[in-house]
Amino acid sequence: MGTGSSSIWGSSGGTSARTRARLVALVALLPLALAACTDTADPEPEPTTAPAPTETTPAEQISLTFGVWGSPGEIEAYERAVDTYNRVHQTVEVDLVVWDDQETASRAVEDGQVPDVFLLDRQDLTALREGDLNQPVSDLLDERDIEFGDGYQRMGLQAFSGEGALQCMPHGTSPMVIYYNTDLIDFGRMEQRGLAVPEPGGRWNFSQFSEAAEFATRPRRNTRGVHIEPTLRALAPFVRAGGGSLFDNPMDPTTLTLSDEDGREGLETLLQLLRSPHLTPTPEQLERRTPLELFGKGRVAMIAGFRDMVPELREMPGLRFDVMPLPSISSRSTVGDLTGMCLARDTEHTSSAADFLAYIVSADAVGEVARAGRMVPANLEVAESVAFLQPGLQPAHAGVFNVAVRDIVLSPLLDTWDELDAAVSPLLHEMLTDPLLADLGALTEEIDETSRTVLSPEDGSEDPDEESDGGEPDDGETDQSGPGDE
Repeated sequence: MGTGSSSIWGSSGGTSARTRARLVALVALLPLALAACTDTADPEPEPTTAPAPTETTPAEQISLTFGVWGSPGEIEAYERAVDTYNRVHQTVEVDLVVWDDQETASRAVEDGQVPDVFLLDRQDLTALREGDLNQPVSDLLDERDIEFGDGYQRMGLQAFSGEGALQCMPHGTSPMVIYYNTDLIDFGRMEQRGLAVPEPGGRWNFSQFSEAAEFATRPRRNTRGVHIEPTLRALAPFVRAGGGSLFDNPMDPTTLTLSDEDGREGLETLLQLLRSPHLTPTPEQLERRTPLELFGKGRVAMIAGFRDMVPELREMPGLRFDVMPLPSISSRSTVGDLTGMCLARDTEHTSSAADFLAYIVSADAVGEVARAGRMVPANLEVAESVAFLQPGLQPAHAGVFNVAVRDIVLSPLLDTWDELDAAVSPLLHEMLTDPLLADLGALTEEIDETSRTVLSPEDGSEDPDEESDGGEPDDGETDQSGPGDE
């Protein structure tokens, strides 16, 4: 595997910034020194013949590819970053590869179309490692003076760690939060009515969350208080906040555990709210419009979502909104969208690719992407900067995203999420929307049983007649989940 040339962004083995500064100073002084010598020395005779031309070897041109997806604003930010890098580096040319979306990026990488540096969703990390498609970045970035310890949330580093190394550099870390319509939910007016309210942008409990939903529900105006999607991902934080767990094993699950007594408190607390038909959108409303559209039209006061909703919400006429963390029950919990920047295993220019990686995760480059309003930066310097907080723009309390990051519980790295959701979705929908549901225990047991057809199908078990090769357990299996998983 070849390596590229050093760059001013800090390639290992290159000269330091101080050394380069001294060299520049010496070069600047050199003509003056030569002039002084010419003034005192005897002039040499003119040469009678022209000197032989000096042959120079042009520097090798290094080509790199950089793969990303995102909103139009984010793509424009990546383009500007790449253009800046190419202008500074005369011997390196970075070409931007733009994928339509995360799913397209995942398929391309799995098919072997791996750029030198590329954006990755955490849920694709298992396939990346199983295919040996990336190389760890810890040492390479450490050589380039990238600070991990205090510059990034510990959870983000855990999410992309495995086999004792940082597999990819955390890039975006967006927690699920509650978006609320500030015209429909006015904490000041609620307080005047004697209701318990949180500080805007602060923490709140489920009782305050429920009161806000009640306050915003106005039948004459056809507004409803809250909508939570009937999906495993949306339910998981409430189950965990009630003291339960979504799976029987956080790394290698074989079943859902919604029927376990430990998780029932959070689930039952949520269902008391969501199965109240006057507080949630009607089936007819949801057939006509998506929850996001209902929120934008002022028909639903609260929905759960991630930072990527912000640009679209800002474009909705007349909508005024803000964000709060998910409410606590007996504890706090949320889920998150996590992305990282990775380095290809088969890049022909590891050093140059690592130089570019160090640049693209720098505060300046990440800040440009954060200004598009769609990403919560994993880089803490940017997350706490104007580039992300964007005072004067909605939401007013963008710092909520930074607070909620601490509550993220990492989910198992499954390659069967879509199949699992499809299998249990009808049952989850019944559980969350049927106000006449008589036996929650029986329904959750059915959900757990259905999940086992995906997570631990009988045809995937080992043959009991197959003899062991010595009886010792196989300890060589690769752990496919990062540290800190549930």
